[in-house]
Amino acid sequence: MAFAVHRHELPAIEVRVNFGVFAGRDATAAEIDRLAQWLLDEVGEVSIISEERHEIDAHVEASVHQVRIEISDGVPEGDVEREALERRILERAQYWVRQCVTERHAEIAD
Repeated sequence: MAFAVHRHELPAIEVRVNFGVFAGRDATAAEIDRLAQWLLDEVGEVSIISEERHEIDAHVEASVHQVRIEISDGVPEGDVEREALERRILERAQYWVRQCVTERHAEIAD
């Protein structure tokens, strides 16, 4: 059920979306699917990870729902082209999260 990963290849492009901070909830499967459709116009393959992230130390515990976009294949070699692709992915992710929050967000109690 659990296993160690001894070798981990980093994605060529990684974008993180602090979804829970703005939406006050987790991203739905349908929302993740919509994001994938928008990203597949730019890349041939994408990994989207929807996760509950916990940061804990002796004094503080924080939990946030985040969506991670990882692109490993088909990323241009040149810095200018890679940065342009990264910018387009980031723009689409920002648009996506704004749409999700506008459509449905959790009310935060006082």
